[in-house]
Amino acid sequence: MMNNLNRIGKGIYLTAALVCCGVYVASAQVVKASTVTKVNNQPLNANYINNRAPLQREYFEKLPIGSIKAGGWLKKALELQRDGLTGNLGEISVWLSKTNNAWLNKEGTGEYGWEELPYWLKGYANIGYMLGDQKIIKEAKFWIDAVLNNQRDNGDFGPARTNKGNRDLWTNMPMLWCLQSYYEYSKDPRVIPFMTKYFRYELSVPDDKFLEDYWENSRGGDNMLSVYWLYNRTGDKFLLDLAAKLDKNTANWRQANNLPNWHNVNVAQCFREPATFYLQSHDPKDLAATYNDFNLIRKVYGQVPGGMFGADENARKGYDDPRQAVETCGMVEQMTSDQLLLGDTGDRLWAENCEDVAFNTFSAAFMPDYRSLRYLTAPNMVVSDGKNHSPGIANEGPFLMMNPFSSRCCQHNHAAGWVYYAENSWMATPDNGLAAQLYTQGQVSAKVGTGSAVSIVETTRYPFQDQISFVVNTSKTVAFPLYLRIPAWCKDASVKVNGIAVKLNTATGDYIKLAKSWKNGDKITLHLPMQLKVREWEQNKNSVSVNYGPLTYSLKIDEKYTKEDSRTTTQGDSHWQATADPQKWPSYEIHAASNWNYGLVIDKEHPEKSIEVIRRAWPKDNNPFTNAGAPIELKAKGKQIPGWTIDQYGLCGILPQSPVKTEAPLANLTLVPMGGARLRISSFPVAE
Repeated sequence: MMNNLNRIGKGIYLTAALVCCGVYVASAQVVKASTVTKVNNQPLNANYINNRAPLQREYFEKLPIGSIKAGGWLKKALELQRDGLTGNLGEISVWLSKTNNAWLNKEGTGEYGWEELPYWLKGYANIGYMLGDQKIIKEAKFWIDAVLNNQRDNGDFGPARTNKGNRDLWTNMPMLWCLQSYYEYSKDPRVIPFMTKYFRYELSVPDDKFLEDYWENSRGGDNMLSVYWLYNRTGDKFLLDLAAKLDKNTANWRQANNLPNWHNVNVAQCFREPATFYLQSHDPKDLAATYNDFNLIRKVYGQVPGGMFGADENARKGYDDPRQAVETCGMVEQMTSDQLLLGDTGDRLWAENCEDVAFNTFSAAFMPDYRSLRYLTAPNMVVSDGKNHSPGIANEGPFLMMNPFSSRCCQHNHAAGWVYYAENSWMATPDNGLAAQLYTQGQVSAKVGTGSAVSIVETTRYPFQDQISFVVNTSKTVAFPLYLRIPAWCKDASVKVNGIAVKLNTATGDYIKLAKSWKNGDKITLHLPMQLKVREWEQNKNSVSVNYGPLTYSLKIDEKYTKEDSRTTTQGDSHWQATADPQKWPSYEIHAASNWNYGLVIDKEHPEKSIEVIRRAWPKDNNPFTNAGAPIELKAKGKQIPGWTIDQYGLCGILPQSPVKTEAPLANLTLVPMGGARLRISSFPVAE
């Protein structure tokens, strides 16, 4: 794993380092091309809202809601969510019931009303905005109007939940994010004064009664982000005082060798809090603390592929095998943290981790039709059922099966995963340009240069193909810089402008910068050749994982699906509306129908000598994250390890120490993308 603290020491706070540059002619248009390790964050973008002084200037600015339209497989995933659980949850989940709901009255009273509604709404509404789905937009506005119309006289809003006499402010934090997205989409003039009044209320709460409960105490950084969002629009100085108050009363995420708690979602969501306050404090120690938290959880529990770590519900000493899992909520929050930190730090590490989680872990947490999901997903997972696997898994309940009613949190919060990913695929740069950050088919419409409107159409099947094409659409010639991220795994990236190669030493840069006067129809072609790579996890029994480009590969296991009655297999406190039809929303157990206990026989230094890359047709349903539809498979060799079996908890046994001696014959194995394998072995023993 990359030592990020060393990266800090080598100048992570410095502005752009120009690695090599040149001027080339392409179709009679001059292209100034260079590679940079970081963009220069000193200019102020003239077209979009920047961080207002004294906040640190951002390296990349998130574009307003509506600027980006997803295409390809990502759009398909959003459509599946719309037609699946996310789009129908309002008719299923009792927490979204419009009867006796504490979100629907000024007093904030009612049986149903906590995090579930805003958890769902922040993804549900944004999917509607991105797809232009008027049904979703109308339903989302019903809830937004209820919030805006029911603010209390003192500025507070939402469910009037208290803990030990103190107001619980956690549930309002994700709702603030919903309001921000809604404002960017609609420019509704009610939002700014509403948030201003609420933040004055928060500032008035005494410190000894502020953020005292477990969840809100951990997650104050989410509140702080909303404070800065408003400050950048109004400049009200009291908001900086509130941000300092939030930082002071939030759990201490600045500990050198510990975390305030080891709950998987809190870690993924809250480790960024010091870096958020760094925008105001300007103290390098705050930024370093976030990197330290990221490294610490992965050093102890993250010696596994897929970008996450083995915490199940809560990380525990001695439970660090790749059969330990993470909540779907944790995946969403990690991806969100990565996207935010990318803008704040300019460090492509965060884009790399976001891709790793999205492609290799998040996509496998759902049934392919997105009508049910798992609470917990692990890199090594050979059974997905409704049994209680505690204490092997750190939670008691049916947490490994695909269930539409599985867990109050993930059932609702998963909605934001893909749409936030799409919204952050492009970002604005301080020099009035654009940066392609997370490659995916689609279109971005933005203002560049001195305010000219352009759109760029991106065509690709990345991460399954290695070429990305961009076409510039503009009504007039316009000068602006275009940045293309070079993935850390790619050593020989190349780019063409209008068919003519641009010569650059891309092996030493993080971004390709192309500056020119762009005309309508200009075409950029980026080639990111993929190579096989074996990662060795020395701290986890010397196991290995296999990567091809950004994708990690797992053993292809025959998956046997068994439909179950959701009424008898759901988690106890999930609850659904009386009119919901469990027959329409079944659960599924998945059991292995083929052997899974193989060790790889592999040349770790030259994996291409022992692994063959097989390219297959693109799936007709445009959903590549399934075993059946995988566009790329790998052919490898391995040996069965008879002593590696399902253990007493009904889980994949703990990895044997590699290298493993086995008398089993050499077998032909098929490896498939980890993100499409609902059952998988992704951390392999090495067989002698």
